[in-house]
Amino acid sequence: MTDHEPRTIALKEWASAIQALAEGKQILLMRKGGIIEETRSFELKERAFYLYPTYEHQRSELLKPEHRHFVEESLQQWSPAQQTASIRLYAEVTDDLEISSQEELDRLRDHHIWTDMFAEERLRWKKKNPLHVLILRVYSIERPVDIPVEEQYIGCKSWISIPSGSVTSEMTPVLDAAEFEVMRSALLLSLQEQNIPNHKA
Repeated sequence: MTDHEPRTIALKEWASAIQALAEGKQILLMRKGGIIEETRSFELKERAFYLYPTYEHQRSELLKPEHRHFVEESLQQWSPAQQTASIRLYAEVTDDLEISSQEELDRLRDHHIWTDMFAEERLRWKKKNPLHVLILRVYSIERPVDIPVEEQYIGCKSWISIPSGSVTSEMTPVLDAAEFEVMRSALLLSLQEQNIPNHKA
């Protein structure tokens, strides 16, 4: 790698959650910020980014029983000594919702793969800060690319900078426009009775 190599931004997320997005099982991610975030809380630095898979902290018991296979399947293809990461999804944020109460979080129960306990833990961590629920339009990269794992990728942080030169621009939406809008509308409707801040582009 040279100092002049083109870079682009990626969001780190569990490999199991990335697979759920890839299969259209959900269209959201929940973010509170990593322990070593520069700002001590999550910030939506970009509204479009690649998804970088992580494996170390995901556990099958933190997913609902019907979705635990996502963790098991992802771990079959990974080892701690692995020196590359596969970039295969690109995402655009359509909505950035700020969740501050347990009641609001409970309304999202049917829209994600995580257990109630894990979702509640994310809400309670850094309690003064809202939980960001990102609604994503997800795209599958036609030719996924394996990139070397760099030291800067390691640690509990949300955003990393990855080489962009080898990532193809040819992508296909995981869900067509109509399917995505059905899922997005259902999610937003479940929060309709609450005054949820929505930071759109």
